[in-house]
Amino acid sequence: MPIEPAERPLTESEETDMSQLSGKTALVTGGTSGIGLAAAQRLAADGAHVFVTGRKQEGVDEAVRTIGDAATGVRGDITVMADLDHLVEVIAARGAGLDVLFANAGGGEFATLEDETPERLADTFNRNVAGTVFTVQKMLPLLNRGASIVLTGSTAATKGGPAFGAYAASKAAVRSFGRTWAAELVDRGVRVNTVVPGPIETPGLRELAPADQQQALLDGQAETVPMRRVGHPSEIASAVAFLASDDSSFMTGSEVFVDGGANQV
Repeated sequence: MPIEPAERPLTESEETDMSQLSGKTALVTGGTSGIGLAAAQRLAADGAHVFVTGRKQEGVDEAVRTIGDAATGVRGDITVMADLDHLVEVIAARGAGLDVLFANAGGGEFATLEDETPERLADTFNRNVAGTVFTVQKMLPLLNRGASIVLTGSTAATKGGPAFGAYAASKAAVRSFGRTWAAELVDRGVRVNTVVPGPIETPGLRELAPADQQQALLDGQAETVPMRRVGHPSEIASAVAFLASDDSSFMTGSEVFVDGGANQV
């Protein structure tokens, strides 16, 4: 009976070579906390060099500190065209193009139809829709063939949650754009998919309620999920990493729900 050779531990360089995104370049917008930060950390762990953006310099600096040498921080607001132009310049200067774009920045707040205002509605759509559209548009010249674009959707886009109308509508628009861009960019070898989180324990979710009501908000959200809990940002990051990698090479125009069954069961 032949003796199988003993397995030896992989060297550090061999482990890096086997990483899903080794040698790739990624951009994560809204990458300083919550889902964005978890995704940036995961993409870097999988071998990518990650550009991380956020509106506050201290948040950008802290994100880079947690990720290490595999990250480059760029302060910027996706609703400001000059900031997006600067971001393009910084990424282009590295000379490697862009292989992964996680268009994640956005936000929302509770407001009933009676309480909605022009200013609040415009802000929500400017961040979630216009910001996403022009982030993707500005990055198009940098995208390498085979690149993956991942958009952040929401289960709210297909449910009628009270007081969340503007946010839900904005995320429905993002989902629609994702389908269109998948069709437009397929000949360039660029895939576009949408990750759809359910309720995830992030600063953004917590801050929808006053400090003394935040746990009650999380508990209430957990009751809407068949798995009876809210998700963790790292669980969304795993789905983003999958969509960013060649493991999802036959997927475009798709939605990947990571929602504990909230929209499925």
